[in-house]
Amino acid sequence: MPRSPLSHRPGRILALLAGLALVATMTSGLAAGQTAPTAHQSGTHAHPSAMQETSATSLDAAAFHDRMRKLWEDHVTWTRLAIVTFADGSAGFDATAARLMRNQKDIGDAIKPFYGKAAGHQLTALLEDHIGIAVELLQAAQSGDYAAFARAKRGWYANADDIAGFLTRANPHYWPRAAMRAAMRGHLDMTLAEASHELTGQYAASVADYEEVHHHILGMADVLSSGIVRAFPRRFH
Repeated sequence: MPRSPLSHRPGRILALLAGLALVATMTSGLAAGQTAPTAHQSGTHAHPSAMQETSATSLDAAAFHDRMRKLWEDHVTWTRLAIVTFADGSAGFDATAARLMRNQKDIGDAIKPFYGKAAGHQLTALLEDHIGIAVELLQAAQSGDYAAFARAKRGWYANADDIAGFLTRANPHYWPRAAMRAAMRGHLDMTLAEASHELTGQYAASVADYEEVHHHILGMADVLSSGIVRAFPRRFH
């Protein structure tokens, strides 16, 4: 993944990112509201665990639940570190981005025992696109290229819809499309707000954003692990 240190922040891009952070917060609430009781009732975004509760009770299922949580925690943690190192122009960005990309393969590998190697490779490819487009967003914001930013943002949300569609095709009963689409779009909305605040120097807000991102992704991980356990009960004893 390319590295493009942040050397300056034009005023017009500060305004753009600040506006996008506000829009992201609003749209995230709308997306979450499609699948769960109203967002922000407790001061945080609604998250996908409201869709269904994990039924994992065996030791194998509990271990799988924990593994899925770890994989998706890594996803948001390394994403945050990539945002921070990019914003700071840190020499650590390349190593951080490489570790983040490895996480996408780890997530794809986690579904291979259930859905096969081809499906695992497809999910990895979709998630690698998810990360690659996110870097394009950061670079466009840094350079003040409105057109490139708009294109990348459209591509990012289209990719999120593709990931949701992939998950639904794999497990339509437990991962319904509307729920998966709302969960993925909510993840993007909150990550966009986090990046916007970090790039504009609103560090306390960026930290608070990460708390919401983290809470949301744990709920999403629980939905994914629960859906696999329920779809393949004989694999868990």
